Amino acid sequence: MKYNQLGTTDLKVSGICLGTMTFGEQNTEKEAHEQLDYAVSRGINFIDTAELYSVPGRSATYGSTERYIGSWLKRSAGRDKLIIATKIVGPSPGLLYIRNPINFSKKQLNEALEGSLARLQTDYVDIYQLHWPERNVNNFGRLGYKHKENEPWENNFLEIMQCLDGLIKAGKIRYWGVSNETPWGVMSYLKLAESYGLAGPITIQNPYSLLNRSFEVGLAEISMREKIGLLAYSPLAFGMLSGKHHNGSDVSGSRIK
Repeated sequence: MKYNQLGTTDLKVSGICLGTMTFGEQNTEKEAHEQLDYAVSRGINFIDTAELYSVPGRSATYGSTERYIGSWLKRSAGRDKLIIATKIVGPSPGLLYIRNPINFSKKQLNEALEGSLARLQTDYVDIYQLHWPERNVNNFGRLGYKHKENEPWENNFLEIMQCLDGLIKAGKIRYWGVSNETPWGVMSYLKLAESYGLAGPITIQNPYSLLNRSFEVGLAEISMREKIGLLAYSPLAFGMLSGKHHNGSDVSGSRIK
């Protein structure tokens, strides 16, 4: 297994990270534990989850993935050898069963993290991520940003970073990162980190595959120059590149002979 150092941190993560969003929906707790055992036995030390999981997000399965990982961690040794990343959910009208309203206020950041720590049965997470921005952005594969002049969002990046910095000092998280974020968002966080002496984001978890190259447009240069590690999700384009959705056709719709 190849291991990569994340940015300027002391974290060395396996080149393959185990994504777990099917735990609790497509996979039982027993199957989740089997996958975790297999991954670790093959040298994977990086596990990614989120409070939202499993997917699709439903009140009946909310937090199930973290709970399955937590029950596995409880019976397994070597927590200190693992890098565990989780996420606080971003705003969405369909997810108000999690919190209402959903935002990244200090209260909700603390509440969400405490919930994740309890379900994961651990005292800390290695990387705590903002699952998607509070503001209007063109993410989840959507291109062509459309600005909304009357958007109710107000820039609260400094307050978010001050809270996350406090959680790092309290030992509840080691580092933090962003997800489904834009070049403007990443650079805004980094500028504030430098200006106020706060811990900035060390990772960005965005989609990247042969069918989604949007990361290359602006974020790739930022990632390299600012040493922000890319945690590429959906490398198979939600399964499209595996061929399982094609029914005998290639991705352009032509029949495969």
